[in-house]
Amino acid sequence: MSGVAGQGTWVIDLDGVVWLADQPIAGSARAVERLRRAGHGVVFATNNASPTVAELQHRLAEAGIAASPEEIVTSAQAAASMLEPGSTALVCGDDGVLEALAARRVSVRTEGPVDAVVVGWTRRFDFDLLAAAATAVRQGARFIGTNEDPTHPTPHRLLPGSGAILAAVATAAQATPEVAGKPHDPIVALLRWRAPEAVMMVGDRPSTDGALARRLGLPFALVRTGVTSDGREPMVVEPDEEAPDLETLVARHVDD
Repeated sequence: MSGVAGQGTWVIDLDGVVWLADQPIAGSARAVERLRRAGHGVVFATNNASPTVAELQHRLAEAGIAASPEEIVTSAQAAASMLEPGSTALVCGDDGVLEALAARRVSVRTEGPVDAVVVGWTRRFDFDLLAAAATAVRQGARFIGTNEDPTHPTPHRLLPGSGAILAAVATAAQATPEVAGKPHDPIVALLRWRAPEAVMMVGDRPSTDGALARRLGLPFALVRTGVTSDGREPMVVEPDEEAPDLETLVARHVDD
């Protein structure tokens, strides 16, 4: 896959920046269109490993934003990049992880022994899956988490995130996972490949988006439409600038 063209690419988070669950955030589509009219490339980088790329494209389209597969980078893709083609994996996750592993030619098994256990966000997590995942890790499987976000923003409340599921498996297996998503090495490598001309990182979570910005050597713009809306997300990375939403942020940088 080639990089995204544009006179300086903006890397933009999805959950909490473009939408909250299935509800688009007002002005996000206008902001992306304004960036593109000004000649900027846009790459959407998400730690949410649950949806497939096509599902993310559909959700973006419903929010008024057209996006190619090359403009979408996920923690599921980052996790899959850590495994060798032909290897096997047990998955605690949804279709986004399964799609990324299939593209990498990794075979999925329902129990160990396997080469890796890959943990992402899913509502289908239960005791039996926890037991199978922990057992496979104890048998020697590589232990990979798509991300460690503790929460997932929605319009009404914060839900448990992938990090909560990952912590359960880590506790049961008595093991420390390798993490693929923001701000860790695998997704940093993907973004350097997809967006070599990146000039800005926009997100709602300092611990992931802010830390990723520092890893990429980019300014970090914090928007207050996601997990930081109530001020409870710790500022582990101080933003270079803040805005109430993506549209306000873009308006500061782009002249029509």
